[in-house]
Amino acid sequence: MRFYGLKTCDTCRKALKTLPEAEFIDVRADGVPEAVLQAALEQFGDALMNTRSTTWRGLDATEREKPPAELLKAHPTLMKRPLIVTESGMHLGWTPATQQALGVQ
Repeated sequence: MRFYGLKTCDTCRKALKTLPEAEFIDVRADGVPEAVLQAALEQFGDALMNTRSTTWRGLDATEREKPPAELLKAHPTLMKRPLIVTESGMHLGWTPATQQALGVQ
């Protein structure tokens, strides 16, 4: 299980406590591999973008109109977190649905 998030994100820290076996990848320091990013965009579409983030609010109107893939490559912290990749699929966010799919509560 791979866990893409930020070490400073409260939600990510909470999820990591529940998933100690997960391999943590800090998107700010390490980025998101191209293949993972493309698969996540195909599965989640615009929901992958966190438009409530400080990073988003700091972008000008021209930047905000760029394609999501381009924005996420340039600003990986725009990704909603966590993105959890398992053998059975991808999960976005630490929602009750994600927790149930991963077998934790």
